[in-house]
Amino acid sequence: MKVDILAIGAHPDDIELSAAGTILKAIDQGKKVAVVDLTAGELGTRGSGELRLKEAQRSAEILGLSARENLGMKDGFFQNDEAHLRLLATLIRKYQPDIVLANAIEDRHPDHGRAAKLISDACFYSGLRRIETTEAGKPQEAWRPKALYHYIQDRFAQPDFVVDVGPYVEQKMEAIKAFESQFYNPASKEPESPLTMKNFFDFLKGRMADMGRYIQADYAEGYHFSRPVGVEDLSTLK
Repeated sequence: MKVDILAIGAHPDDIELSAAGTILKAIDQGKKVAVVDLTAGELGTRGSGELRLKEAQRSAEILGLSARENLGMKDGFFQNDEAHLRLLATLIRKYQPDIVLANAIEDRHPDHGRAAKLISDACFYSGLRRIETTEAGKPQEAWRPKALYHYIQDRFAQPDFVVDVGPYVEQKMEAIKAFESQFYNPASKEPESPLTMKNFFDFLKGRMADMGRYIQADYAEGYHFSRPVGVEDLSTLK
């Protein structure tokens, strides 16, 4: 299945928290989007890996994704080595995305920056024809995405560009709340974390409002370039 956008996150809900508005907008424009979660987030303060996998599928339905997969890497301990690169390159070749969305280059959670580098390297290596991979027992063709963008996560960072997501904020919040185990719940007896604060959803909207100010929009999501990009028409820039 070829998709237009492949969004990759270290943990289930990374994509929802940082790029769900962009994904919803792309799908509304007729694009195909798939999500790949590297781990099940089994080291998270609340819930479990098994529960988060179920929550991820509920979120996928809300977002209207073409596909969602989990690579089963070890939360907290996955590495940027040959085995992990080959596994991820196989998925990139399977979906043949034009655009890949990846974790923040640097962030509070060390998995995020490590995933950013792993994803970036896998995008390059998946384009090398001498690296052989198979899918369903058949050899895959080399494939390198045209663009790689890193979404901004917990720590504020000056974006290279932002995407207006105003019409999609409420649906984005619905997709986030599909991960019921991870966020504010006054009845929960599990330990508290930065994600379980009562005002966490206000923080998310505030971050999007802050990003929106760059383009005089109500809400936006911010991204970093991994390399210089070209534009065909300067008039499309705001």
